[in-house]
Amino acid sequence: MGPLQIKELLKTSPEEQSVTLKGWVRTKRESKNAIFIALNDGSTIHNIQAVAEPGQFSPELLLQVTTGSCLKITGNLVASLGSGQSVEVKVQDIQVYGAADPELYPLQPKRHSLEFLREIAHLRPRTNTFSAILRIRHTLAFAIHKYFNDNGFFYLHTPIITASDAEGAGEMFRVTTLDLKNLPKTDEGDINFKEDFFGREANLTVSGQLEGELGAMALSKIYTFGPTFRAENSNTTRHLAEFWMIEPEMAFFELEDNMDLAEDFVKTVIRYALENCKDDLDFLQNRLAEEEKSKPQNERSLPLLEKLSFVVDNPFERLTYTEAIEILLKSKPHKEKKFQYPVGWGIDLSSEHERYLVEKHFKKPVILTSYPREIKSFYMKLDDDGKTVRAMDVLFPGIGEIIGGSQREDSYEKLLERVNEVGIDPETIWWYLETRKFGTAPHSGFGLGFERLVLFVTGMGNIRDVIPFPRYPRSAEF
Repeated sequence: MGPLQIKELLKTSPEEQSVTLKGWVRTKRESKNAIFIALNDGSTIHNIQAVAEPGQFSPELLLQVTTGSCLKITGNLVASLGSGQSVEVKVQDIQVYGAADPELYPLQPKRHSLEFLREIAHLRPRTNTFSAILRIRHTLAFAIHKYFNDNGFFYLHTPIITASDAEGAGEMFRVTTLDLKNLPKTDEGDINFKEDFFGREANLTVSGQLEGELGAMALSKIYTFGPTFRAENSNTTRHLAEFWMIEPEMAFFELEDNMDLAEDFVKTVIRYALENCKDDLDFLQNRLAEEEKSKPQNERSLPLLEKLSFVVDNPFERLTYTEAIEILLKSKPHKEKKFQYPVGWGIDLSSEHERYLVEKHFKKPVILTSYPREIKSFYMKLDDDGKTVRAMDVLFPGIGEIIGGSQREDSYEKLLERVNEVGIDPETIWWYLETRKFGTAPHSGFGLGFERLVLFVTGMGNIRDVIPFPRYPRSAEF
């Protein structure tokens, strides 16, 4: 199983026992009485201190012990004399696995900007901030799988390469093996995709939902958790070209059941992170407070742990889109023309509107339902009035929409009508329509962008900082 990780060693009772440490040097400092090496192996935000005596090792060896170098240290685990840790290691032997020239190694012990760290994404996991984010990301992913497994869902792997556009937005990455310098043409002069690998146009998926519904029509409750791709040219702090989506689909669930599940799901997953990532969340909370010191009090975020508890401890407020529009029309920012985007029935709410409802009006997370049909996807079930659909968006503080879902249209005739209305060729999704012909059932589902959840839980400001190697316009470096 390899050496005991630093996380475990820090919890071990010191009895002068021999231990082996392997990790990267965060700092080295020398005094006339001792040499202190702070070592980290990524298992925890905390370093372990290794203490050597002056003259114990050759100057040539110690010159290689610099920030970023990788070492194997053997020594005895003893009670620490310094504050901040209960144990330290009295060094007996040091082996340098890999040196890191301090003239060249870009991660020296000082504050680096997040923009700079994006340029060195191959090294940024070694910083405290990014190692904390990646551990939290893992914990959330584990909690998601655990939640669904504990609640009788089956994990369905939906295709990454697809011929359908689930959202109808048309912003998809094409998958092809055709020679771009010598494209085969049809008699009409169009590209002849019959000669492509799949014999038709193929793209990277924007969502596993449509195939997920097929699974729910057999297994009752499924969820997908996989990469999705959007080729929209959005250079914002909220958009990535490649991101991960969690999409449960449930047969026999109506809108109310869907809302109950979404609320319980996000609360359980965030609670799991609060219970299992305390040290990393404490670190990120302090980092955020430090970063916002210069802001006036009314512009600062809620302390991170308080914000997470705010979601876990409050029942989510549920109201219709129409009720939300009425609240916004009566709001002070609307009356004083402070909103950037105008408010009116039929608009697609922007995040400033969503955040007003959550942060200022209700002071708790909000679930909005019954949106105008024109601004929602073709597969959502029509309400009885024919004007709105059984959509459901979960809105969070600081972020706006974090979950989008709906009860799905289960009537073949109504779904076909909507497909034609929005201009999708029914032939391209014949299989999706056919599930409404054979044993159709009421069913619902939702999608949660995983990075938006990680963004929320870590308190980071930019989605590019919560995925190891972000993909966005003009950037696919690492």
